[in-house]
Amino acid sequence: MEITAHIEFLAREGELLAEAAEKAGPGAPVPTCPGWEVRDLLRHTGMVHRWATAFVVEGHTSYHPDGGEPDLDGDALLEWFRDGHRQLVAALTEAPDTLECWTFMPAPSPRAFWARRQAHETTIHRVDAWSALGTAAAPGAVSARTAAEVALEMAPEMAADGIDELLCGFHAREKSRVRTPEPGVLRVRATDTDDVWTVRLSAGPPRATRGAEGAADCELRGTAEQLYLTLWNRLPAGTVAVTGDKRLADLWRENSAVTWS
Repeated sequence: MEITAHIEFLAREGELLAEAAEKAGPGAPVPTCPGWEVRDLLRHTGMVHRWATAFVVEGHTSYHPDGGEPDLDGDALLEWFRDGHRQLVAALTEAPDTLECWTFMPAPSPRAFWARRQAHETTIHRVDAWSALGTAAAPGAVSARTAAEVALEMAPEMAADGIDELLCGFHAREKSRVRTPEPGVLRVRATDTDDVWTVRLSAGPPRATRGAEGAADCELRGTAEQLYLTLWNRLPAGTVAVTGDKRLADLWRENSAVTWS
């Protein structure tokens, strides 16, 4: 996907997150993030937005710590979130393609990295905010929204891009806890796009490649959106079709959580 498309999704998803958070209220539980309330979701995502903005605007070429979460609540917290989101969108929009700054996964450029990463960071947490409204995160589940809005919010190409980032980016790192002493091959196949991934699981970090390479021990099959949200553990087990060795699907669900550190 183009950088501009990622920025457009980032802008839209942040607005939808704030809208859902406002409707749910700061004390509403977030079912997709057990133990969190909406105020925790806003504080965390707003902190990440400002952290990312600092790299883009200030050009830090090595790791730079975040500024911490604010001691805000209610309307003040919501406005703080919205302001930080606007700053991030503006920073990425105005940044040159020649931007040099720190990143933590391979990408065509630092600007491309931060646009993509923050688009998906915000999309997943928008889904969390929706869950606080008491609605399912599954496609089309929010009846108050039009079909056009739902399509814009989770277009298949955006979902497929997020799967690719998760499999080939996040879990290719040494930090990944998706490991097994009994190697296996997990296939991820989207039914509404041509996207397929082959994920080799072992005692080391997963090794994912695009395409159906060789035989698979287990296959996850569903729409790109269903797979995206399932692999991020935002949909319950059983949402996508699982064939073959279910152990590998369970291994993913039990060990793939990405946490802030």
